[in-house]
Amino acid sequence: MKHIPKLLLCITALLLLLGCGIEQLYLETYIQRNRAALESPAGSDDAPVTFIVGSGHSVATIAGNLKAEGLITDTELFRRYVQHKQLDAGIQAGSYTLRQTMTIPEIARAFQTAQAPEQQVTIPEGRRIEEVAELVGEQTRISSADFLAWAQTGWREAQLIIDYPFLTEIPEGATLEGYLFPDTYSLSLNATAFDLITLMLQNFDQQVTPEIREGFSARNLSLYEGLIIAAIVEREAVVPTERPLIAGVFLNRVRDGWRLGADPTVQYALGYQPEEGTWWKRGLTFADLEVDSPYNTYRIVGMPPGPIANPGLEAIRATAYPATTDYFFFLVECDLDDGSHVFAVTEDEHFANYYRCIANSP
Repeated sequence: MKHIPKLLLCITALLLLLGCGIEQLYLETYIQRNRAALESPAGSDDAPVTFIVGSGHSVATIAGNLKAEGLITDTELFRRYVQHKQLDAGIQAGSYTLRQTMTIPEIARAFQTAQAPEQQVTIPEGRRIEEVAELVGEQTRISSADFLAWAQTGWREAQLIIDYPFLTEIPEGATLEGYLFPDTYSLSLNATAFDLITLMLQNFDQQVTPEIREGFSARNLSLYEGLIIAAIVEREAVVPTERPLIAGVFLNRVRDGWRLGADPTVQYALGYQPEEGTWWKRGLTFADLEVDSPYNTYRIVGMPPGPIANPGLEAIRATAYPATTDYFFFLVECDLDDGSHVFAVTEDEHFANYYRCIANSP
């Protein structure tokens, strides 16, 4: 009987080996069956295409983005090929130059042979354009002033709107606020502010998919309006699972012609706070809520004129596909210290939650 555990271990190991062998056999058969498609490029345009692999992108995400850029026609074939060749772990975040005339094996090899980035910049979600410029200046050789100038007016003067038609919705005189997609970007040492802006817009175009844009449209939002709401959601939500619910609240208010009453819009209107060293004032007062600004959603009805920050993909998705809810109100849950919120349908319920917090405060 004492030999049974050892026998079980041997049987288990044998089954695992058989499983691996079966999987490899399946992949080999699949690849051979699709050999012609594997060696056929997606198109005949030999123009270089800058392709972004973001930090943490899965092979499935990369495959979807490749197809969206017209660089491959079959996402499953790409995924199976890199799995079969065990190349998936070697795909690094960065910027790659690809072409439609490249086959799937050539694209997969390009991902393996890219040189290590010479400098990187990481842009977190929810930062306003001035903060993004500061981070660029701190982490790269690009000056904050140059980046800010390109993001404010230079992009329009360079007619980037021709290469990125989604920018046509930006009102005259507005900046790229909302479109500077948060991610980690790899750059050469001689990269310019224009190069980084271009990478950000390319990444935005890849990540904000047609499905997301259709989600905005289904809620009677343009892409620009969707980003306005998403930026507010990004600044309001602390607990990730609450993003769709918070988006639902704001969209309910927009639908019914209410004021949004969002604190981050007031913070945006107030601007830089030198005594606190931040662009987002802490502890808003009732006087702050009266600031005269088109971004003060305690005074204006509906949406502010533009995004207040650059939202991440999850906040954008939450706005495109919000929770279906009857809630119109929320405030920070005072009984917890995790940044979560308590939601209410009616004003009476909302004030009851508010007074409960006041009563329980020290």
